[in-house]
Amino acid sequence: MIDKRVDDLSTALRGLQSGASLMISGFGNAGIPANLVRALAPMGLSDLTLIINAIRRIDECDATLFDQKRIGHVVTTAFRGPGRTPANFEEQWQRGEVTLDIVPQGTFAERIRAGGAGIPAFYTPTAAGTSLAEGREQRLFGGRMCVLEEALRADFALLRAQKADRYGNLFFRGTQSNFGSAMATAADITVVEVEEISEHTLPPDQVHLPGIYVDRVLQAPRLD
Repeated sequence: MIDKRVDDLSTALRGLQSGASLMISGFGNAGIPANLVRALAPMGLSDLTLIINAIRRIDECDATLFDQKRIGHVVTTAFRGPGRTPANFEEQWQRGEVTLDIVPQGTFAERIRAGGAGIPAFYTPTAAGTSLAEGREQRLFGGRMCVLEEALRADFALLRAQKADRYGNLFFRGTQSNFGSAMATAADITVVEVEEISEHTLPPDQVHLPGIYVDRVLQAPRLD
């Protein structure tokens, strides 16, 4: 019998090791898997790669990940911390302790979608002629210069959803899905924290992400 429910955070993150790559959903505070994120630092991992829309959300959720220098590389669309004082992750980047790949948001989403679709790379005019295109292959298509962007995949995807059933089918509330649905297709293991696990199979009109893309589901309260 298929049952993707797990009882605790350690089981949810089983197999995650140092050097792993993590896709973490979230746009603003919507869809941030805060319970899973806060469980990372106590695991004693190092040299993690984070793929997330806005890296400041990780620092806000659990500052110890950067305080303890658990992160080695970041792929993100927004890197600045709040306020005028540089955040810890900015200072680490400036000192060369963290490497950084800043990606336009649309390109970020498409790189993840391509990773899930088995497309190794694609050309896009976004960022052509800017500093973000430096070091990347560029070609002319239809009179427009385009940049070659490689697909993104990860060892783990960590998501937040509103509801799941034991098969791993997910229901997202409002904008909670954001990048999560694409990330689930582009990761080897997808772990989702939810507020509610239904005793019955979700009806088709409530299945926003089929359980075939989900490996583990953990019921956990929403953390601000």
